[in-house]
Amino acid sequence: MLSNACKYAIRAVVYLAIHGNVNNKLGAKIIAEELEVPQPFLAQLLRKLTTNKLVSSSKGPGGGFFLDQKNMENTLWEVVSSIDGEYKFDDCFLGLSKCNNENPCPVHHIVSPFKEEILSSFKDKSIAVLVTEIEQNGTIISLKGIDLSI
Repeated sequence: MLSNACKYAIRAVVYLAIHGNVNNKLGAKIIAEELEVPQPFLAQLLRKLTTNKLVSSSKGPGGGFFLDQKNMENTLWEVVSSIDGEYKFDDCFLGLSKCNNENPCPVHHIVSPFKEEILSSFKDKSIAVLVTEIEQNGTIISLKGIDLSI
């Protein structure tokens, strides 16, 4: 449902919310290494997020990306719509071009409630709330350094 670019952007914003602030700015290279995503692509996404005022940045020595208090109030939906556009949740699950409530695909009525719930959660959940949930639940945004062997 979300593009890889959008997934990378969400992970980067969450990483910045946890590890960066006005006193600890992070470069795209460090973030990309930690999240194991392509650095040039991530840098491009961070610039777009900065232009859209979802991430803050400063140039020069000691510069980099960070989230200030205003950025932390942004929602996941603002990140998604900035990268993928607002239509993303209108796309048909099966990829049909004319799928909607009046002209549904075979799985429309199964998928539609879940899409609406996700969309509602994305619109209601701020980055600050998401970070609190991450810290409480111990969820991860990267597999780097985790032993996955069984």
